[in-house]
Amino acid sequence: MTQHLADRTQPTSDPTRPEGGRSEWWRDAVIYQVYPRSFADGNGDGMGDLAGIRSRLPYLASLGVDAVWLSPFYASPQADAGYDVADYRAIDPMFGDLHDADALLRDAHELSLKVIVDLVPNHSSDRHEWFRRALREGPGSALRDRYHFRPGRGAHGELPPNDWESIFGGPAWTRVADPDGTPGEWYLHLFAPQQPDFNWDNTAVHDEFRSVLRFWLDMGVDGFRVDVAHGLIKAPGLPDMGHPGQLRLLGTQILPFFDQDGVHEIYRSWRRILDEYPRPRIGVAEAWTPTADRTSLYVRPDELHQAFNFHYLNTPWNAAALRAAIDSSLDSMRPVGAPSTWVLSNHDVVRHLTRLGGSLARARAATLLMLALPGSAYLYQGEELGLPEVTDLPDEARQDPAFFRRGGGDSDGQDGLRDGCRVPIPWTAQGSSYGFGDGGSWLPQPTAWGGLAVAEQTGDPASTLELYRAALSTRRVHTALGAGDAVEWLDAPDGVLAFRRRGVDGSAVVCAVNTTGSAVGIPEILPEPGRLLLASAPWPGGPVLPGDTTVWWETP
Repeated sequence: MTQHLADRTQPTSDPTRPEGGRSEWWRDAVIYQVYPRSFADGNGDGMGDLAGIRSRLPYLASLGVDAVWLSPFYASPQADAGYDVADYRAIDPMFGDLHDADALLRDAHELSLKVIVDLVPNHSSDRHEWFRRALREGPGSALRDRYHFRPGRGAHGELPPNDWESIFGGPAWTRVADPDGTPGEWYLHLFAPQQPDFNWDNTAVHDEFRSVLRFWLDMGVDGFRVDVAHGLIKAPGLPDMGHPGQLRLLGTQILPFFDQDGVHEIYRSWRRILDEYPRPRIGVAEAWTPTADRTSLYVRPDELHQAFNFHYLNTPWNAAALRAAIDSSLDSMRPVGAPSTWVLSNHDVVRHLTRLGGSLARARAATLLMLALPGSAYLYQGEELGLPEVTDLPDEARQDPAFFRRGGGDSDGQDGLRDGCRVPIPWTAQGSSYGFGDGGSWLPQPTAWGGLAVAEQTGDPASTLELYRAALSTRRVHTALGAGDAVEWLDAPDGVLAFRRRGVDGSAVVCAVNTTGSAVGIPEILPEPGRLLLASAPWPGGPVLPGDTTVWWETP
């Protein structure tokens, strides 16, 4: 079955959506992230799956997004929610099988939705056949060279090979026993011990991932989101950091295990593969880098197509800070001809409603600002419902390995609270899991979520869901929104961000954002004649903009 599906190079239809004949759809696409565990449960076992996602594709099409990005669904022991891959060409049984993946791709393309899948090339599972053979074969094995095995320091090799720390807490090294049972070498894992890092200095690793890319491209996927794209290459010799708390001190420093220049040749080779296929197939870098300029290196014309804009995601709700982040993002991408991307929430960070102070009005305003910017925008499942972060999960319900590695969580989304943004989303106001499935949910949902369900918000013009639908519909048909790479800043009072966007058809839209909690006069910003396209909060018009409100205003 696997070979039969993989051999099909044109498995799906791909009808043209009313997109004005765009060939490079990804330049201004709105891409919706689905976290498969938590989107929809098709078989009633309490865990989301591919069948559940497939059943909800019409909802995503009606929402108005261009593409769906699926977090990992590969065969995995699930030590880190699927980011520990045991087989890159198989579906984990909890999510379905390759026939389910094929059916999902077919249905998505029939709805004119592109599908992007996660790729995890920095590390595998410790259950991956390569790693299991490396342990069995012992020191000197060719399989061990596909990972970072090293002898320990100290008189008896009892100390880790260097002072690197795991992002999930504790040392980035674990010692293994030799085949005879005696203490042996150490292996590197920048994340959990169950996630050994590949050694990308080994040509077999390159060959394997080129093959994996072709497998999924032949299945019909439209692109890849590359997990830890900045981490594949390590500095020669794996040098010590020389100080504690290294992962907290990123700043403008290039770390020996992140953002090494050698990663770019990998992505050049991948781009050549992507370009072999009909229809634009894209690569998206999850690249945490010190600066926007460093991020732009991943999207040069012969590398990947997009890179996540974490600098924007981490910007506070402040007009001056937001303007600086927008300018630096656009300025860094323009020389390499790549679109900027914008994101407020994802599966690894606190949901933006909570992160921005718990104000729904502010979260809605932030969304309209993001969707007015030039480039591509990413939405995380449930943000269109106004879901907050779940901050009161009991310890016994948690599954994030970072929570246990650090001995408990704190307010940083990377330190054990990632479960809070991964709680299954509500579809109906009733049922044991608010329509998620018939068998409960793998993480407990707040009782208040019934009122935020899709069914409850659909058709309510004041709801957050209908605001998203209206924004995406307007963005799709208005050429002054989304496309392009520039904004024209307008003079505005303190705390207000205002800019004009111009479309290829001569139309223009002004976006005005009040980041303060109080009403601010803006008599010079929204000219007459003109008309209101959309507002994030009730606004009767006039020269005063309410606090935490964004408006889109069409001008001649």
